[in-house]
Amino acid sequence: MEEAQRLVLRRSRLRLVRELRVEPLWEPLLRKGVFTRDMIQEIQASGTRRDQARQLVIDLESRGKQALPLFIGCLQETGQSSLAAFLAEGCCASQGPPADIKPIQVPSHSGQGDPTSESLPFPIQAMNQRHQEPTHDVSAAQGSVEERPRRNSETEIASELQSLARRDHGSLDCCLVVILSHGCQTSHIQFPGGIYGTDGRRLAVEKIVSYFNGSNSPSLRGKPKIFFIQACGGEEKDRGFQVDFDASPGGQMSGRTVESDATPFQVQMGNSDELDAIASLPTPSDILVSYSTFPGFVSWRDKLTGSWYVETLDQVLEQYASSEDLLDMLLRVADAVSAKGTFKQMPGCFNFLRKRFFFMVK
Repeated sequence: MEEAQRLVLRRSRLRLVRELRVEPLWEPLLRKGVFTRDMIQEIQASGTRRDQARQLVIDLESRGKQALPLFIGCLQETGQSSLAAFLAEGCCASQGPPADIKPIQVPSHSGQGDPTSESLPFPIQAMNQRHQEPTHDVSAAQGSVEERPRRNSETEIASELQSLARRDHGSLDCCLVVILSHGCQTSHIQFPGGIYGTDGRRLAVEKIVSYFNGSNSPSLRGKPKIFFIQACGGEEKDRGFQVDFDASPGGQMSGRTVESDATPFQVQMGNSDELDAIASLPTPSDILVSYSTFPGFVSWRDKLTGSWYVETLDQVLEQYASSEDLLDMLLRVADAVSAKGTFKQMPGCFNFLRKRFFFMVK
């Protein structure tokens, strides 16, 4: 979808969420090829009518430059003419009337994003070989790293991750999964966010993590499962706020380290209840998910040096992995990335590790 069309949708979102009747739209949206049946079912599962309307508008941005005119046609077809006219007024005259545009047979991902920015603010931009960011996972243990084959579609990504989770990790120390893709905000219970495949379908981060939990990956029970997610968490752009850095000791905030307050769980051997508790572990234990950006916000990149989060993470690991644990290093990454750019970005993590995590560095 072109930038002008995205702007039309975003400026119209409040009214669409408030007034859109989603139920009659499913059949024409499916028939015209705007969404697949699976995509529609996923939107329907997002919650209330307002939630479904909001998710529909968000997902529409990833469905190619014909999607908006076709959506306007669906509104007219279902008797929502006032909304159709409202959207049509904002469309460029060069797009032509919706009725003249043929239905989408294959999702087209032709949006180029904002040509003046360095961001990845949209779920799907230019998904061609030249501009595509790789989507892959990495399994690492005992100091070795194995790069898995790249998979592009949502189904292929899920299949590859499940295959990795089912492997025998008995002789390994941990599992690392690194994903670089376009992302979005999704409804969730545990871990926020979702990533897109090149087919325009999204895979929830919490579903990815669930493949590796204690129930689904027995050989990883009790072992750290670390996830690094480089993807947009939504569409909001953070301009930040003014802060007096001189108020901090030394007049600067960079270079700080924070000692982890996590301590090993001590078992009193004379207490049978505690022994029973140690015999099993919570299903989501030993999991850490590190996000490139705060949920709901875009993730930025420099056109020459790459994504802020990935490049900073790489630099911090190279410099400090021999002496600091992962949480301390992620604080360094968050501090460095938060200081970049006119628009701001705040990495963070969901930490369910039971112990401090150190890399084995030769």
